[in-house]
Amino acid sequence: MSRDTLHRPEPVAGKGPGPAPRARPRRACGTGARRARAAAAFLLPFLALFALCFLAPIGYALHQSLFTTERTGPLGLGGREHDVFAGLANYTHALSDDRFLTGFGRVLLFGAVQIPLMIVLATGLALLLESASARGVAFFRTAFFLPYGVPGVIASILWGFLYVPGISPLVKIAGTLGWDVDFLSRGTVLWSIANIVTWQFTGYNMLVLIAQLKAVPGELYEAARLDGASAWQIARHVKLPLIRPALVLTCVFSIIGTLQLFAEPMVLRPLASAIDSGFTPNLHAYSEAFVGNNQHVAAAEAVLLALVACVLSFGFLRLVGGRGKERR
Repeated sequence: MSRDTLHRPEPVAGKGPGPAPRARPRRACGTGARRARAAAAFLLPFLALFALCFLAPIGYALHQSLFTTERTGPLGLGGREHDVFAGLANYTHALSDDRFLTGFGRVLLFGAVQIPLMIVLATGLALLLESASARGVAFFRTAFFLPYGVPGVIASILWGFLYVPGISPLVKIAGTLGWDVDFLSRGTVLWSIANIVTWQFTGYNMLVLIAQLKAVPGELYEAARLDGASAWQIARHVKLPLIRPALVLTCVFSIIGTLQLFAEPMVLRPLASAIDSGFTPNLHAYSEAFVGNNQHVAAAEAVLLALVACVLSFGFLRLVGGRGKERR
């Protein structure tokens, strides 16, 4: 006879073993409820800020985009103003505006050229600074990142001094060499803005890639060297595949940032006649809201811009995600 059998209570005659006591499940339910209330208390501040700072502006923009302003005065002047439901009329107006659509095309061309150039430059700098033979890494890392600390407006003013004929040393040097250079002409001003954006954000993207490179175990590099791989082969076949998530992240951030292009053309606009109120979609929406006093159309353009940013960002993620699965 085992020890458990000796200590087991004898069943009462005529009755089977009773059900297990329910005190412990009730205690577990009470603990679970307290944990749920504590989790809700911790989440409540975040949810309140998320609703106030994220959902509320989007909801208000959507609401404004569905209305239009009617004036009761003669010829629409004077009188009382009141908002009436307009359905999708503001979206139709925005999509039929040639300047708004031209701005979209200009920004897409900007991104198609500037983003690959900036990402390649940032990747090259990150690989050079993380190579085994690199010297002065801390100095160059700080120097390349420093332009990111300069606000976009200040960066545009600084580069504006280098673009304006008469005060630009670059234009004077080009003139002495016999080159007629105009950085603010209709054909070059877009790429002059691309130069400012590349100068400002290459160092930031470089730091993101360096952080990913530092997360790679050093044993992989050592194993590749023992196998006879050169520095280029290690970068090509070891480092680049392992920093692919960081490359995708920097590309998505760059796509979103390109569609938000506003400060640089806004600052350079008094200097360049080629920059008009529809140079970028953001500039066009700003002009509609605060110059044309048509905030409902501006809201519709802002919603369209957000939709395009979502489609391009998630489309890019789906594209690179599909290619990643095919490689596996």
